[in-house]
Amino acid sequence: MNNADLIRRDLDVLWHPCTQMKDHETNPPVPIKRGKGVWLEDYDGREFIDAVSSWWVNLFGHANPRINARIREQMEQLEHVILAGFSHEPVVELSERLVDLAPEGLTRAFYADNGSSAIEVALKMSFHYWLNRGQSQKTRFVALTGSYHGETLGALSVGHVPLYRETYGPLLLEAIHAPSPDCYHREPGEDCAEYAERQFAEMERILAENADEVCAVVVEPLVQCVGGMRMHDPVYLERLREACDRYGIHLIADEIAVGFGRTGTMFACEQAGITPDFMCLSKGLTAGYLPLAATLTTEEVYCAFYDDFNNLTAFLHSHSFTGNPLGCAAALATLDIFAEDEVIESNRRKAEVMGEAMAPLNDHPKVAEVRQTGMILAAEMSPDPANRTAYPWQERRGLHVYRHGLENRALLRPLGNVVYLMPPYVISEEEIHHLARVATEGIDIATRD
Repeated sequence: MNNADLIRRDLDVLWHPCTQMKDHETNPPVPIKRGKGVWLEDYDGREFIDAVSSWWVNLFGHANPRINARIREQMEQLEHVILAGFSHEPVVELSERLVDLAPEGLTRAFYADNGSSAIEVALKMSFHYWLNRGQSQKTRFVALTGSYHGETLGALSVGHVPLYRETYGPLLLEAIHAPSPDCYHREPGEDCAEYAERQFAEMERILAENADEVCAVVVEPLVQCVGGMRMHDPVYLERLREACDRYGIHLIADEIAVGFGRTGTMFACEQAGITPDFMCLSKGLTAGYLPLAATLTTEEVYCAFYDDFNNLTAFLHSHSFTGNPLGCAAALATLDIFAEDEVIESNRRKAEVMGEAMAPLNDHPKVAEVRQTGMILAAEMSPDPANRTAYPWQERRGLHVYRHGLENRALLRPLGNVVYLMPPYVISEEEIHHLARVATEGIDIATRD
């Protein structure tokens, strides 16, 4: 088997996600045979550092022996069982440990299959809570401009990235979108905290005017990832939590991409010292091994559904593979690594190395900003950095960076004009410097007029 053979077979039968398939006429898919640590290897023997953690899911490297062993042990005992009316030890232990790790006050775990589904659970649960409490007029949601929360229709409704949302506009809920606190758009001389405070004024107005009909505010804490790795100051979350309490509105924290150490703390909400009413987790929950998601919520929310059967207040949302034992085993192994290896502390040094390695781009004539939150670092290409002008999306500048990366042992997958690093935590300092060099070269190529 070689690359060409598998590519031919692939293009005969597969429809790839998030892809214009005609692109594969000139940019064929890369067939991967195996992975080890941060490295991926194709069928022709080429190797690539997985700089994007395979869509931000991989935390501790490919084919991690500790996670492999835990899944293998579980597989020999119980692969799956219905979670309605039944239970199993891995899902109970995982729930206990997530509740212990999460911000204080989150006491219940509800499982789904993926991040979009976790958001759907939170949206439905919030609406249903208010319904059970006799406030049926609460039917709307507030989110931020530039936000992304998934591809299912409810999750897409609260998202605000036009590329994903506009086509399906007629099918979506009518969410309210408040201006993002994205620090990239601050005024000269204004720091990120000041900008976040200023941007919150419009959110305050929206909540004040619509409190009676709003179920919840949905937010990606600290980093709006799909929207271009847009970063904001934690003070925005502090203000938002206080306002939601004041107006009687739930706060949903979408920690799907930013949870499990990506931002420098276990969960991004910790940096604001807040507890959301719902916290959605997926991606790194199983360190990239298996599809699993959890929506954590409070005892108050749980109790709003706890009632006699005949009152029909139960939350009937379900997935066939809810709480799958193999996924739970992968998640438990992931949490063991966090507990035993001082991962958060180790990441702080690696984040410093990432910042140092990419720092020269601050002086690049076609880079408007280099920004970083923990193990997420992004560089924004611009034809006029002083005015934050964007390259037209039709020019596909990021594609040049992607191609250059593949030619130089790196999987880089820019978001439009934003080149970013979000590698597995097992990356070495030498490998970080390699990625920085390749990314810088790619930006040089992509920004040539």
